[in-house]
Parts: sequence; C-alpha cells; structure tokens
Amino acid sequence: MSIGELFMTSDKPLLSSSDLFSAPPSDPPSRVNSLGCLCHNASFSSSTFEGTQDDFCELKDSNGENIDNFISVVDTGPCEENLDHSTSAISKFHVDESQLFEQISLECSPSKRKGPVSRGGTMELQQNSTIPDMPMAPVKVQDKLDNPQRIRHKSMQFDNNLSHEENPRLIFVNDSRKTNSNGEFTGNAIQTSKYTFINFLPKNLFIQFHRLAYLYFLAIAALNQLPPLAVFGRTVSLFPLLFVLLVTAIKDGYEDWRRHRSDKNENNREAEVLQSGKFQLKRWKNIQAGEVVKICADETIPCDMVLLATSDPSGLAYIQTMNLDGESNLKTRYARQETASMVFEGGTFSGLIRCEQPNRNIYEFTANMEFKGQKFPLSQSNIILRGCQLKNTEWVLGVVVYAGQETKAMLNSAMSPSKRSRLESYMNRETLWLSIFLFIMCLVVSLGMGLWLQRYKDNLDMLPYYRKNYFGSGGSLGKPYRFYGIPMETFFSFLSSIIVFQIMIPISLYITMELVRLGQSYFMIGDRHMYDNNTGSRFQCRSLNINEDLGQIRYIFSDKTGTLTENRMEFRQASVYGKSYGRSMLNAETLQDMNLAVVPTVGPLLRRRWRLKSEIAVDPELLALLHGNLAGDERSTAHEFFLTLAACNTVIPVLTGDPSSSCIGSELHEAVEAIDYQGESPDEQALVAAASAYGYTLFERTSGHIVIDVNGEKLRLDVLGLHEFDSVRKRMSVVIRFPNNDVKVLVKGADTSMLSILKKDPGGYNHIGDVTRSHLNEYSSEGLRTLVIAAKDLTDAELEEWQCMYEDASTSLTDRSAKLRQTAAVIECNLHLLGATAIEDKLQDGVPETIESLRKAGIKVWVLTGDKQETAISIGLSCKLLTSDMQQIIINGTSEEDCRNLLSYAKSKYGVKSSNCGSWNLKWKKNAEGHHLQISDGAKLSNVPQCHTESEETTSSAPLALIIDGNSLVYILEKDLESELFDLATACRVVICCRVAPLQKAGIVDLVKSRTDDMTLAIGDGANDVSMIQMADVGVGICGQEGRQAVMASDFAMGQFQFLKRLLLVHGHWNYQRVGYLVLYNFYRNAVFVVMLFWYILYTAFSTTSALTDWSSVFYSVIYTSVPTIVVGILDKDLSHRTLLQYPKLYGAGHRQESYNMSLFWITMIDTLWQSLVLFYVPLFTYSESTIDIWSMGSLWTIAVVVLVNVHLAMDIQRWLLLTHCAVWGSIIITYACVVTLDSIPSFPNYGTIYHLAKLPSYWLSILLIIVLALLPRFIFKVIHQTFWPSDIQIAREAEILRKRPSYFWLKADQDSS
Repeated sequence: MSIGELFMTSDKPLLSSSDLFSAPPSDPPSRVNSLGCLCHNASFSSSTFEGTQDDFCELKDSNGENIDNFISVVDTGPCEENLDHSTSAISKFHVDESQLFEQISLECSPSKRKGPVSRGGTMELQQNSTIPDMPMAPVKVQDKLDNPQRIRHKSMQFDNNLSHEENPRLIFVNDSRKTNSNGEFTGNAIQTSKYTFINFLPKNLFIQFHRLAYLYFLAIAALNQLPPLAVFGRTVSLFPLLFVLLVTAIKDGYEDWRRHRSDKNENNREAEVLQSGKFQLKRWKNIQAGEVVKICADETIPCDMVLLATSDPSGLAYIQTMNLDGESNLKTRYARQETASMVFEGGTFSGLIRCEQPNRNIYEFTANMEFKGQKFPLSQSNIILRGCQLKNTEWVLGVVVYAGQETKAMLNSAMSPSKRSRLESYMNRETLWLSIFLFIMCLVVSLGMGLWLQRYKDNLDMLPYYRKNYFGSGGSLGKPYRFYGIPMETFFSFLSSIIVFQIMIPISLYITMELVRLGQSYFMIGDRHMYDNNTGSRFQCRSLNINEDLGQIRYIFSDKTGTLTENRMEFRQASVYGKSYGRSMLNAETLQDMNLAVVPTVGPLLRRRWRLKSEIAVDPELLALLHGNLAGDERSTAHEFFLTLAACNTVIPVLTGDPSSSCIGSELHEAVEAIDYQGESPDEQALVAAASAYGYTLFERTSGHIVIDVNGEKLRLDVLGLHEFDSVRKRMSVVIRFPNNDVKVLVKGADTSMLSILKKDPGGYNHIGDVTRSHLNEYSSEGLRTLVIAAKDLTDAELEEWQCMYEDASTSLTDRSAKLRQTAAVIECNLHLLGATAIEDKLQDGVPETIESLRKAGIKVWVLTGDKQETAISIGLSCKLLTSDMQQIIINGTSEEDCRNLLSYAKSKYGVKSSNCGSWNLKWKKNAEGHHLQISDGAKLSNVPQCHTESEETTSSAPLALIIDGNSLVYILEKDLESELFDLATACRVVICCRVAPLQKAGIVDLVKSRTDDMTLAIGDGANDVSMIQMADVGVGICGQEGRQAVMASDFAMGQFQFLKRLLLVHGHWNYQRVGYLVLYNFYRNAVFVVMLFWYILYTAFSTTSALTDWSSVFYSVIYTSVPTIVVGILDKDLSHRTLLQYPKLYGAGHRQESYNMSLFWITMIDTLWQSLVLFYVPLFTYSESTIDIWSMGSLWTIAVVVLVNVHLAMDIQRWLLLTHCAVWGSIIITYACVVTLDSIPSFPNYGTIYHLAKLPSYWLSILLIIVLALLPRFIFKVIHQTFWPSDIQIAREAEILRKRPSYFWLKADQDSS
C-alpha cells in the first residue's frame, strides 16, 4: 500500500519531490454566500494561550490527565505548554526578489545574509509566565464554553467586539503625525535613572531616611547642636551619621551615573526609519509611534513593532528574547501575508492598527489591522518587542505601536519586592529592648540630677556648672550663668543622656551586616561543589538580605519536572491501535548488525537521508508494522499516528551540518543530512524526534505549510489553522490540507481531556479505547508522561463553519481566548483514537540522596507538580520521597462537601488534632526526624497493603504521606477548609500535590507560611514556579531547560537540585551561626561601652560629663572594633563542611534557634552588665588614692574596653586563620595608635596622657585585671555548660578536634560522634 493510499481518499498520487515546490498549493473549496468568511490565506494565530495568563496553570509538569469538567482551576499537559502562536494557511507568493529593490532598498550587507529555515530557530514558547505584579492568592478560573453562536456578518461582529474595548490605541501606519495628533503618545526615549543633578541630594536623603535608625541618629545630632545639650563637639556628633549618609550617597550616585550613561547610549543608538520614501538613520529617542522601522540581522529592536514584512516571502522571522525574559532559544514571529505581499509587490505602506493600551504582559498582544479594506487580527506572534535581537533573518519591517516607557520591556523593568530576613526582624525586637534600656538609663540620670539639684539648691552659686550667677566684676556680675531652673535642668539632663548613650543603638550594625552578607555570598558563589559542569552555570546570590535564613528552613516546596527531573524527554513507549510497543527498544547500530532476514523492513529506514542529533531507540515490531506491505486499519492507524506526531507541533527543524554520505555494508547511499529540532518544549522535541526515528521526518516549516519526509517521499501539508494548547482544553490541534484537498484535524493532549471527546463506536473501537486506557495507567505507574493522539476528517461544511468562527474570534479585541476555545470545540469532537505516547523524564543526579539528607535534617519536602497522580507517586518512590513503609492518604475530592468529608474522615481516623485543640503544640514536639501520627485502615488509602487492625491503631508508628490533587485544592484553598488541610498535611512526613496550577502552588506555600513560624523554601525552574518562589521565605531557581523566569524571580539560583543539600546544610548553617553571633556581639560591644559611661555619670553627680574624648566615642564602633566583627562574620566556621554533610541532624540547630534567641540575648545583657562594672570600678579602685586626672582615666577606659571586647570575641572564634589573627590583634594595635595620635594633639584636653600612663605598671596590671575579672564568669559558664549540657554542635566539634589529633583513640572519637 502506498502512502497516498494511506492518507488520501482520492486516487490522486502524492506530489513528487520535483514538482512539490513548483506547484502552487491547491485552492481550497470556496464558500459561496454573503458572509465571505472563508479566508484560506489569513493568518491563523489562534492565541488560545492568551487565556492561560489568567488561568495561571501548570506549564510543564502535567502528564496529560484532565480534571473533571466541574473543576475551575486546571493544569496543562505535558508538552503543549511551550507552544507559540503560528499562522494558518497562507498563499505563498513566488515572486522574483528583484521586484523588491525596484521599489525600496531593503537589502542588508551580504555578510548578514542567513537562510531563514536552514539555520532555523524555535517556535516561540508561550510560557504561562507569572509577572511580578500578579496576585499571589489562588484564583478560580471558570471554564465556560458556551455553544457556538449563530454566525453573523463579519463586519457586524467586528464592530461589536471593538465596542467592548475601551479607548483602543489607533496607530496609522507610516503616519506618525496623525497617530500622535493629540500628543498622547510618549517618545522612544527611556529613563532608568532615579535622580537628576537638581533632585539628587533631597531625593537621596529622603530615601535614606526611610530607615528609622537614621532618623534616630539625626535627632541625636540635632540635639547636640543646642548649647544646653552640647555634650560632644557639634562637628563630632555629626560624623557617624554623615559618614553613613555620604558612603550610601556615593554608592547611589555612582550607580545612577551608570544608569544615565546607559540611557544616553541607548537613546542615541540609530535605526533605519522610513522618511520621505526612503530609509534614513534616526536616533532611537526620536522614533515615534506609527513610523515604519527597518531592522537588519543581529540588530536590537528599538521599540515594540508590529511586523509588516520580512526577508522571507512567507513573513517568517526569528528573534532572541534574552534581554527581555532571559531565554536564549530563538523564537518565531510572523508578518501578516497581506502586508508582506504588499512589500514584495512594491506597494505603499498604509493601514490602521487598533490595539490594546500598553500593558506588562509580554506573552500577549491583542490588535486588529485594517488594510486595503480588509480587517484581520494581530496577535503576539505578529509583534516584536524592544530589547529583542533579530537572528537568522536578513531584515524585517515593522510599524511602531509602543515606544519608550510604554514598551513592554520598560513596563516590566520593576524589580521583585525584596525579602526580609527572619533574624533581622528578631533583631529589631531586641533593638526595641535596648531602646527601653536607654530610656531607663536616661530617666535615672535625669531624676538623679533633679534630686541632686534639689538637695544642693542653696549651694548652686558655688558649683562650677550649676551656679546661678556670674562671679567677678563687670557688666555680667549677677547675671544668670548656665542655669535654667531645676525642672529644665532635669529635662536637659535627660536629653543630654540620650546623646551620651546614643551608641546603645548600634548604627554600625547595619553596615556590618551588609558587608558580612556580601562576603558570605562571595564564598557561596565561589563554591566549586555547587558548580554545574553540564550547563556551565555557577551558584548565584541574587539577594543579599536573607543569607542566614538558609540555616532555618523547615519546609521545602519543590517543583518536579526540571527540578527533581532533568526535563530531557526520551520517547519510551507507545500504544497504537490498542497494542503497546516499546518493551524491546533497539538503536540504529544494533538494527544494522541484525540480520535483515529477521527484520526485513528496516532496510529502507536505515538508508534514509536524515540523521538526528542523538540516536533514538526504536521498536523493531513497530517498524515492521510501519514499513511492511500489510494493509488494514492497524497499519493505517500507525501511519496517521506518527504523521500527527510530526505535524501537530510548533517545533522548528534545523539543518545542523553539511551533508555526508551514509554507508551500510559495502553499499554507498545518498547523502545524509544532520537535522535537529529546536523547540522550547522538551516534550514536543522528543515526540518529533521519535517520529523521525520511525521514518516521519519533519524537515521544513514555513508560515503556511510543513514538509515531512515519509520514508523517502516528501509530503507537503498546508497548515490551515492551529489551536494552541491552553489550560482549559489541555490539548492542541492543527488543521491540515493534504495535496488532494482532503482536510484533517490532528489532535494531541492530556488523556482524560482527550478520551472524553472521542467518537463513540459500539463496535470493536470501544475495546481499543479500553485497552489504551489500561496502557495509560501502566505508563503512568512507571513514572512516564503520557499523551493521547487522535484525528478526524473534516467535511466541507465543518471546515467552513470553523473558518468563519475562527476569523470572527481571532479579530476580537476582547475575550479572544474564550472565543477561540469555542471555535476549537467545533472541530475537537468525535475524534478517532490513534494511540498514546509515553515519555520518560529522568531524575537528576543525586536527587534521592539529597532528599534523604534533607529529611534527616528535619526538613519536610513537599512536591507540587502538574503531573497526574500515578506519575507523581512513581517519581516520589524513585527519589525516595515516598517509602514502602509509608501509608498514603489520597484526597481526590469532586466538590466542597466531598473535600470536607474526606479531610474530616482522615483526621478522625488518624488521630489528627484540630488547630484549636493543640495541633500548634503538636508540631513543636516533633523531633528532626518527625514523630508521625498513628494511623489505621481507612478509605482513600493507596494500594500499599494495609496490615493494621483497630487494636493496632494506638501502637502503629508508620509515617503518613498525603497525596492531593489540584481539583480538591480548588475547593480547599478558596473555602474554609484550609485549616483542615493544614492540620492533616503537617501531620504527614510527605505531601505531594498533583495537577496543581501555579497560583495553587503559591497558595500551598502561603498555607504553611501564614500558619507557622517555620521558614519555607520554594525551588523550581520554570515560569509557572515564579508565584511559588516569590511567596516563600526563600526562593531558589534552577537554571534548567525552561527559560530563566524562575531564576530571575529567585533569591538564589543554581544548576541542580542536589546542590540544595550543600546550600542548606553547609552554607545555610554557617551563615545562620555567623550572623546570629554577629548581632549578639554587636549588641554586647556597644552596650558594655554605654553602661560603663552610665556608671561614670552616676559617680559624677549625674552631670552627663564624659571622661572619654569625643573622637574616642565616635571611633569606638566605627574603627576600633568593627573590622574583627566583619572578618569573623565572614570566615568563622564552627564545623567543617564534611561533618555537616555527614551528619545532617546538625542542621537542627537552626530550627532550635541555638545561635540567636531571646535567652541568649538576656544572658548576653547580664554578662554585659558585669563586664561594665568591672571596666569602671577596677581603674577607679586602682587609682582612687592617686592624683590622676579624668582624661587619663578616659584613655585607660578606652584601651581597656577595646581589649576586652576583642578578647571576648577571641574566646568564641572557632576557626583561627591568619586574617582572623590580623583583624583581632591588629584592631588592638590600631586602637593604641589612634589613642597615641589623639593624645599628641596639643589642643585636645587629653594631651600627653597616654605617655604618662604607659610608664606606670599599674596601668598594664589594671588592663590585665579587667580582662580576667570581666571574662572569668563567662569562661566558667561555658566550661560547665559544655561539660554537662553539650549541644550537638559542640559534640561534633570535639569529635573533629579528636580526629585531627594523631592519637590512638581517634577511631573511638569518630565512633562516638556518630
């Protein structure tokens, strides 16, 4: 049987290869009526994906299972998510290119000529992208497919559609003056800078003073300017704040200067614009809406333009959108054939475009164009956006519709909201306590001052600072002298105390934390263990605010496809005509070695002229069926099955190399061409490559037709229309015209979505359907991603009805996606089942080991996937997320009441307490492994054998695993059932959510985040994971196969899931331990200095005088003690990475908040109180009988406090490096140098004091005595605590030390640490 007999209903043979391209396409049947709706040459961008922007449904995880019709939020299928808008059957104009140059010069330099198809590109990925400003709560998307309405006149329908669009934008092609006659459109100049020369200072200061701490220090500096409150020098008091403001302003100014420079370079770039009948160079900033712009190969698009024509007569162009969405794959765009033919025929540029107002959605564009009396739709496939680059296309012409700040790229330039560290929020709590301490100390000083003044009010004239009147002769005799009355003096004393004690709130802590986080990020980025050799990507720190949160993660929410799996699909099995193939797969080399007598029909296939980039194993039995001489329905179905795989897609074939000869045995055959398929959906690429492996090679695609090599015969198929995959239909269809004018619709999609629209046949066909269903279940249970293939012949009446509805829907400016779904429903019914496919998505390396380590660390891993339930369970078992001893609770509700009953029944049977009955306490009682609740037999359990009886219910300790589908989550997350789900889910060790939409993922994260204090982390690789990543406390993006949207929205990015183990258990633990200690130490360091001054003021009659110089007070936290804190915060390690990876339970220290908690804060404050007493009274008692002056005491206290806090820090350092020694001891040396310098200035009151003190033995003995007495209680406390109540970290550290010692008991120490 010939190929023509398989596909054609007439006796006409297929076109030969010689006349295939020379013969014009057959004219479609015309429609003779007044409607005139049959547009066989119209663009066919269905834009059905436009609806998915509102559906927020899964793009890549779906395995093809449909949800019942009542469900409101649905998920997508396995491979159609990455489809681009294509075009319908177009009349191809075969004109001599020389006609083009007779009218207008469009040619670029010869060096830029590139073949539009031979170099190839990819059809555009229509990602279900979640843009930054989208809501983060689940939304209910109703699937309301009304019956097709009665067909009305086209113009009437168009006007009605247009009337619903409020104020559409009118663009007059090649007439910018008329377009912008009202002056409402912006120019093409852009501005990304924040400041100008005039507003920089006020605006920058306004932004900086949003930090409350800066306002606090500004108030302190202002108070110090008042004469009664001038405790410090007026200039000195401003120094800390001015220093911080100046550094920040310089940084902001430099960054904004770079933005200005970038804007200037961008705005002054040039492009060719049509002016006075010819293209002339024009600066980008001067381009206006309505102008026609010409772009040549490799040039950047200056604004958002609707394509009018390209160098390809069919209107095809390739662009790269890396600057826009981070994706490097090429995408296709099309010029409407009406406008493209006008350019090649030498016409003039004219027309009117009605489009939507500017918006952020880069994946959607709705417009109509009026051209020469015709009205036709424009979609996202017809627009190229600013920032994209033209690739593999010599030139394009386009009309500007959005310019400058109104372009989609500029509207999307806003960054994602920054996240705030949990520890930083706790730090603010402790800062509030320090403020209370500050207020109490100031209140004590002021009240003491008032009482002291009241007691000595009769002697105030004799006091140097409080005498009422001037002494001596002259005009000032008897006048008031620095005395404002006891009440005002008391009030001024309170304000003066605030100035003296100002550093109780550590302003330097903010800068220190930023520097420490920056240093930590540097070492995380440089960690060679987190470098992905496969993709060449290294770890990225995209947010510096939450490094320490990595050490406290309790819940991980993970995507599956591309995150746990490689997202590299391989065609494994197929069910064709009720028979399963693929159990015995052989590659081409093995087939060549086989005796052709065994497989006599594979010879022609092996001698084919196409060579795939990677070899694909095939089933010899299926090959024999396809290439044998058998007749019958089975072989016809198999042929149509693989024809659908080759035709129903948006993959672009790319000829990747020069032809080479193929030799089998001793016989030389025709040249073999290497072919590769570019597509942003790995599923589609796998299916098309599989079809090629079986002899159906797609090797050419244009905007109006495709060409398939069917076992050596070229078959050209006209593409009349294509309905993209969307989350409601969950299928894709393409309408194909064969050379004999027969028309078929080829459909593929999710299994239950497809099975419900198959033709009902009382004969043996139902048996084939039942067998195919069983094959689908079998494939899913093996973890394979399934897809159903079907087809249908279209009659002339059906074709006419569809084409008229299609044109009406595609020209609508409102509800276009819903109308296109209604149009697709006309032809996607009563389909003939061809078979099903099964694709394998392999696990990434190290995934099972990583999940096991995370579980031991006390982290719960939840998988949120769009795959069908069976596939998710199989993958869960493969990656050791699910184990054989787990009891699986499956919730598949079909209504709100059903979900309520299932949750209540499960909770009652498994003994799960409600949140109002103590479940909050229950979660804190779980250890790192998780004590899971006891269960018994119950409904909705999985196929895991149930061996528990009612009597065993109280003794069973089997862990629970909850498996719930997106259908149930619709009712649970949008009703009052969230608390029920939360109680049940948190009682389980594992939760798997199947067939969930992107915002349902975010809803699950918010469910846990809003009801617990536990830290959450979300990890994914696709645009459908953006909502989840932004909702979680920490978002991690995987640099995978699905673009870079997840990476661009994440806080951290890496190449593989297995790196998460090292990121959390090693770097997360280190960062949390370092930053926690850093904050406590900064509180201690400043508090001990302030409380020491407090004791001094109490001892000097509450006078708020200071024994320290102004500069010593300022330099204390800025110079004297800041460097050691930063160095230790970056480099200190309590444990080695080997120990942390070997014993994941050590990560539990972050869960228990061992490095930073309220108890540690109060202990630190008590220790601070003791150390301040020692600091003040030891020198006081030492020199009580001496004649030493107050400035000498101040120098002693300055040196002593710096040495004390540095020795205090040295006691806690776990890892001594050369840089650590230099920082700690060098800080003391620098302090001495500064004190000597300040004491050498004659104008200062402390002139020469250090020189006298250094000669006295008592000076050095006092410092030594201060250090010993101050730190002795702390030392004793640490020894007792680590001896009798050691923590896990301390035990592991001691084990490390013992292992490093070359002693005979090292082996025993290693065993003990285990």
